[in-house]
Amino acid sequence: MSVRTAGASRSDLVADTALALLAERGMRGLTHRAVDEAAGLPQGSTSNLARTRQALLELAVRRLAEREARVLGLHEMPDPRGGLDALVDALALATHRALTRNRELTLARYELALEATRRPELRAHFDAAGARFRDQLDALVRAMGSADPDRHVLSLVAWADGLMFSCVAGSFHAEVPGLAEVRAGLRELLDGMLGG
Repeated sequence: MSVRTAGASRSDLVADTALALLAERGMRGLTHRAVDEAAGLPQGSTSNLARTRQALLELAVRRLAEREARVLGLHEMPDPRGGLDALVDALALATHRALTRNRELTLARYELALEATRRPELRAHFDAAGARFRDQLDALVRAMGSADPDRHVLSLVAWADGLMFSCVAGSFHAEVPGLAEVRAGLRELLDGMLGG
């Protein structure tokens, strides 16, 4: 497993390798030594960067947030004045990217989410990383005229997370929906929320 990319910092290389190991081997397969070996780094390199397991997990969570922001296209989210169709298209594309080209990243996120339920010190980092997307989604549904934005954001996140979990690790793992199907599901949900 090689995750080395041109121009990546050592910190990014270690974090990307940790995420790849989480997706491939689960939480038990993530060790400092395993990261060194998989990244092609001299033994002890990961420990020099992240001395403890907690520090390694926090590094992985921070990198996960950076990479998911690109996958989810936070910089591509539409202006609410573009209407419901633009919002549906952007959210469907983001969800479909997580299900297909970035499946391993999504799987690593679930590994970290479960670990955060057992490590309060990791929970704070994980929640802070996720707040960026939730806050942007909140602003979008408010601007679209949501009568209950907090509930609507929760419903949207739960729908997307449920779909992603089912298709990445659950009973639909062999039946990933196409972009048109994801869009249709989101359209139904948002029509109900926003009176489309």
